[in-house]
Amino acid sequence: MMRSMENNMENKKSTTYQLALIGVMTALTCILGPMSVVLPFTPVPISLTNLVVYLSVCLLGWRLGTVSYLVYLLIGLVGLPVFSGFTGGAGKLFGPTGGYLIGFIFMAIVAGLFMERQSRWYFRLLGMILGTLIAYLFGTLWLAYVAKMNFQGALAAGVLPFIPGDLVKMLLILLAAPLIETRIRRAGLSW
Repeated sequence: MMRSMENNMENKKSTTYQLALIGVMTALTCILGPMSVVLPFTPVPISLTNLVVYLSVCLLGWRLGTVSYLVYLLIGLVGLPVFSGFTGGAGKLFGPTGGYLIGFIFMAIVAGLFMERQSRWYFRLLGMILGTLIAYLFGTLWLAYVAKMNFQGALAAGVLPFIPGDLVKMLLILLAAPLIETRIRRAGLSW
């Protein structure tokens, strides 16, 4: 009976802790996601959203990291200005960047699965690259449809200019995440 009560308390503590972690990463996405740079030649801005998604799945794993992104997405869909350029609302999904917003869900799953399974840097990098390619595919197809472009034009406008910056974001995560993970473990907050 006593062991059952202890297990129940531990499960509640774990669930509360997981919800808090999801909340922290969602808040970080809400803070950094709107910060963007508009480029004159494309309707797709440079955003920090994917950087936070990489960090979330690296620190939380694919399940909690994806949930964190989904909560962010829902916050934006109800109208809070958490999307790039401090915008919000369901109309954002129907605009030129809606495919990327949906693609980030799959990016979180794929990158997170790779990061969860292996701590080697090249495996994590591979996961982020594959996840990003999936997000690029969703974004390019939707941009082509919404902007009435051919696939090559949408690729040129919505992917090619962003590859160098996205690679830098991935490298930042590869460098920063192990340091953050070590600090979290030392503080006794590891999950």
